[in-house]
Amino acid sequence: MFRVVNFFVYAILYTKMSVVLSVRVRKELKEEAVRLGIDLRRVVERALEAEIDRRRRALLEEAVRTIVESMRGVSEEEFRQVIKRWRRRRE
Repeated sequence: MFRVVNFFVYAILYTKMSVVLSVRVRKELKEEAVRLGIDLRRVVERALEAEIDRRRRALLEEAVRTIVESMRGVSEEEFRQVIKRWRRRRE
């Protein structure tokens, strides 16, 4: 019983893998962050997540712009017909 519980806890703790990231920052900046008790790992993760989100959104916006540009000559009726055909195919 103890081994099963122990394995279960281990599985929960290690389901998300992490990697070591080495970054150079100014010495004063690091010292001030430590003095203020800033969790550097958390700050870096949040900044990286925000940048990834920003870049993904930019890629999506560019894709939408490309699609809209390619549809300039398509009438509203043609667009409706294409959507209806795609919906029928999914059924």
